[in-house]
Amino acid sequence: MEVLRRSSVFAAEVMEVFDRSPTDKELVSQAKALCRDYINSRLIRAGVSWSKPEHHAPVPGGKLAEVSTILLRLGDELEYIRPNVYRNIARQLNISLHSESVVSDAFLAVAAQIFTAGITWGKVVSLYAVAAGLAVDCVRHAQPAMVHTIVDCLGEFVRKTLVTWLKRRGGWADITKCVVNTDPSLRSHWLVAAVCNFGQFLKAVFFVLLPER
Repeated sequence: MEVLRRSSVFAAEVMEVFDRSPTDKELVSQAKALCRDYINSRLIRAGVSWSKPEHHAPVPGGKLAEVSTILLRLGDELEYIRPNVYRNIARQLNISLHSESVVSDAFLAVAAQIFTAGITWGKVVSLYAVAAGLAVDCVRHAQPAMVHTIVDCLGEFVRKTLVTWLKRRGGWADITKCVVNTDPSLRSHWLVAAVCNFGQFLKAVFFVLLPER
């Protein structure tokens, strides 16, 4: 009887963990894990070699792995729609990739512009696509350490700007509502939510005035 009671208590504790809202720290940690996975995918696709992420860095697993897969699929769609937007970002922003502060300031400036008119999942995907595009530029210009800087910047931006919005939606898993799967055997996903006004995006983001470096 005591064993059964303890099992019931344990089961209740497990359910409480899954049912509770994620903390700010968990959401930021998950955001960074998703960013590392997104960047790694884009570096592989670009045929660019780089040092592996830190051994202690968490990788998406369980439900977060599903979120990562969907995020990448939505990113594929977004980058297909506007391929030139998410390539050669450093050149479009006219910045040097040899300074951590320059890369950080530029990324945060772009991030702020993306969410000027509000937050949507489409814009979140766009943020990850920008981070990955900038990371590819950094590695191609022999600045692989900047990848970790970009990941940290994205985490900080999520903490300051997106955490409250994410918590209202129950966390990162809410992004699964942005896709439909009409053929499970083919695992086909496509975007069903508006991503953003790209005319305004191009003007506000890539022509944003950054300090001369």
